[in-house]
Amino acid sequence: MSADYGDTTERTYERAGFGAPVRRGSRPAIVVVDLTRGFTEEAFPSGADLTEVVGATGELIAAGRPAGVPVVFTAISYTKAESEGDSITWLQKAQGMRALLDSSDEVALDPRLPCTDEDLLIVKKGASAFFGTTLAAQLTALGCDTVLVCGATTSGCVRATAVDAVQSGFSVLVPRECVGDRAAGPHDANLFDIQAKYGDVIGLKEAVGYLTELTGRAS
Repeated sequence: MSADYGDTTERTYERAGFGAPVRRGSRPAIVVVDLTRGFTEEAFPSGADLTEVVGATGELIAAGRPAGVPVVFTAISYTKAESEGDSITWLQKAQGMRALLDSSDEVALDPRLPCTDEDLLIVKKGASAFFGTTLAAQLTALGCDTVLVCGATTSGCVRATAVDAVQSGFSVLVPRECVGDRAAGPHDANLFDIQAKYGDVIGLKEAVGYLTELTGRAS
């Protein structure tokens, strides 16, 4: 993308009224989208080396623990019948997702993530962590008002989750170091779109500072 093209695009979006900052609430949750081995390890056909994303997400989670910030992990997982059949339309387009079978290595959370027994796990069948799941209800029950979205992939499940989070009434923050994709083009384009229309794309340092400030208020 040329500098001129980028400047023109930004001016067009600003003229349309996009890109205003979102409210940072006092009760955030961290939603880690599909950082399962099938996405974080390049040995799997659906995966890429997301070592840096996993590390940054772990740092974010660690910053939120002292303030009691809820952490929700998601995983895409299918039964053999779902994988081999046509009942899930998405799999007709995304054939590679058919390998994400229940109890397989691909659907296991990346072992480098700092999971605890108190964290929630949402198993889903589609892109959004909200569609067809209890995520919105659980976040509401926890009193959450803001969602920090991490995970993979930026152009797919992360974007879909960010859109549905807004539509479910939550402010959205996306720490850029905590999301990743298989290719730079879709990653960059979707971060631009999220920033323009759905949430704030922020640096990991800013996200950690936000959570650290909440810890100070609670002490």
